[in-house]
Amino acid sequence: MAKKDLEKEVEALNLLRTPTPENEAALRKALGHRNNYYVGRAAKIAGESGMRDLVPSLLGACERFYVEEDPQCWAKAAAIRALGELSYDESAPYLRGLSHVQMEPVWGGQKDVAGTLRATCAWALVHCRDLPEAQVFLHLVDRAFDSDKTVRVEVVRAIGRMSGTQAALLLRMRALAGDQETEVFGVCLAELLALEGSPALEFAGRYLMGEDDKAAEAALAIATLRSVDAFAVLKQRWERGVHADFGAVLLHAIALTRCEDAVEYLRGIVRREARGDVAARKALTDAGNRVE
Repeated sequence: MAKKDLEKEVEALNLLRTPTPENEAALRKALGHRNNYYVGRAAKIAGESGMRDLVPSLLGACERFYVEEDPQCWAKAAAIRALGELSYDESAPYLRGLSHVQMEPVWGGQKDVAGTLRATCAWALVHCRDLPEAQVFLHLVDRAFDSDKTVRVEVVRAIGRMSGTQAALLLRMRALAGDQETEVFGVCLAELLALEGSPALEFAGRYLMGEDDKAAEAALAIATLRSVDAFAVLKQRWERGVHADFGAVLLHAIALTRCEDAVEYLRGIVRREARGDVAARKALTDAGNRVE
């Protein structure tokens, strides 16, 4: 298919978003196409439009593109995402995608392009009913140190959605293991705090003692709890004294807790023109609060 023709065909797919028998038939045909990008767009529309009758066609497209060429894993990743959006809860397609590696040539060598596929499978696997919880955990742990940052982040988020003591312990261990990308560490703490609430503040608060990127991620993760307890931990660290850059992060995190005490605390710093008043003013403004 020529590029211009493909663009027209892709544009035409957008007219098929209403779940009617005619549109579903057209999307079913599109899912059988040889072009992986075209199939990916059809899968996206099927998932977003809630067309559950297309599940068999999505499964077929996903399987087919493990054999046929699928640059960037566009077709497979889109089909898996659509299956998840349609609440398909049998684990087989997700388990296959979770372990898939696809090397493609790039300048100077090769690159694995299946990270998005693995990340999507990790998220979808949590909702599968044909696997015992212990097996789901095992599969997620296998990918918790994936070479792709996106996969590591989504695995951590998936573990957070599992809930319970096992999930909390795994999140603590993953945080303790560290990561070359501090974002992964921050997501670990945020998921742990969402899971355990205030009891996890002592663990997360340990990382505030430094003033590096990890400490900044910890501050922002603590802020997601949006509670008086979270504010108290951040306030205590601020009052111990910090350098300007990390201090600005702490004040921003305090504002993000959204609690009234935190807002008034920052306003007090501004009114007194105390240490950090400029950063406090910015933190209030960035969080959508009036300064006075």
